[in-house]
Amino acid sequence: MQDFEIALPLSPKIILEEGKKGIYEIDGLYAGYGHTLGNSLRRIILSSIPGAAITTVKIEGVSHEFSTISGIKEDVIVLLLNLKQVRFNMDSGAPLKATLNIKGQKVVTAGDFETPAGLEVLNKDRVIATLTDKNSHLSLEVDVEKGLGYVPREVLKKDKIETGMIILDAVFTPVRRVNYEVENMRVGDRTDYNRLRFIIETDGSITPRFALENSIKILLKQLSAIVGFSEEDTNKMMEEVKSKQPGAELKKSKKDNQEKTGEDSFEGEELSSEDDSQADFLKTRIEDLGLSNRTLNSLSKASIRTAGGLARKKADDLKEIEGLGEKGINEIRRALGNLGLILK
Repeated sequence: MQDFEIALPLSPKIILEEGKKGIYEIDGLYAGYGHTLGNSLRRIILSSIPGAAITTVKIEGVSHEFSTISGIKEDVIVLLLNLKQVRFNMDSGAPLKATLNIKGQKVVTAGDFETPAGLEVLNKDRVIATLTDKNSHLSLEVDVEKGLGYVPREVLKKDKIETGMIILDAVFTPVRRVNYEVENMRVGDRTDYNRLRFIIETDGSITPRFALENSIKILLKQLSAIVGFSEEDTNKMMEEVKSKQPGAELKKSKKDNQEKTGEDSFEGEELSSEDDSQADFLKTRIEDLGLSNRTLNSLSKASIRTAGGLARKKADDLKEIEGLGEKGINEIRRALGNLGLILK
C-alpha cells in the first residue's frame, strides 16, 4: 500500500540577525507549502503581535485637528502624522501618559517626551515639530496604549471625550516590514520542494525572531482549536496522528538482539500486515537516500546501511559518529522525511 504521508520541514534557521532586522529560512517544505505557510504567517505577524502606540493627543490651545499653532512651522495635521510615527516600548498593559513641554526656537523630537516608568521612546530622533522663534511654545499630552495590528480612530472612539482631545488611528504592530520569498530546492530525487525565507524588520520593541516564533505559536494554537470539539478530543486526535506515522512504532521482536549486535537489517523480522507498507521503506539502502558522500561514508563506517537502521537512531547517537555534524544530521532528517520516517 502506498504511503501518502507528507514530509515535515526542518526547524527555522537564522540567516541574519542585525539590530531590528532578521532573515530566517525554513527548508524541506512540501511542494506548494512555501506560499501556504508564508502568506499565513506574514498576515499573523502583521496583525497579531502586540505593540504600543499613541491613541489620543491633547495640544494646549488647539481645539481640533485643522488648527494652526503660532510660532510652529507644521500645522496640526502634520504634527499628528509625526506623532503617529513615534514608537514606544511599554511594560504595562494599562494606558500611560507622556507629556511634552517645549519653549523657544528648537526642533522638537520624540526624545523630548517626558515618560513615566514602564514607558520608553524607541525612535528618539523622530522629528515632531519645528519651533521657529524664541516665543514659540508647544505643550501636549498623549495617551499610549497596547493593542494589536491597526485600529482606526472610529473603533478607538471613547464614550467620553475631553474638550480638545484628538483621537488618532493607532498602528500598534511592532513589525515595520515583513516579506517572504519561496524558492525550489532538492530533497532526495525531487526538485520541487520549497525553501521559505522571511525578511522581518521591527521597531525595536521586539526582536524579529520573537515575531516569527510567536506567529508560529499563534497559528498552531488557532489550528489546534479546530481539530476537535474539545481540548481532550484534540489531544487524542494528535496522539492518533503521531501513532500512525510510518516508523513511529517499530516491532519490538528481536530488538534486544539487534541492539546487542548492531544489525540494522530487517531480514527475518516478523512483520504484521499493517507493517507491510513500511517494510520497503525500512529496507531502503542508505545509498538510495540521496545523501552526500561524506554522510554516506560516516554512516557506512558506523555499520548503518538502511533507512530502518537510521530510524532507530536518536540525533544524539548520530552526533557521536565521526565525521557527522549538524549539517549531516539535517540532511538525514530530510532524507528520512521523504520516506515518511523520523529519527527515534
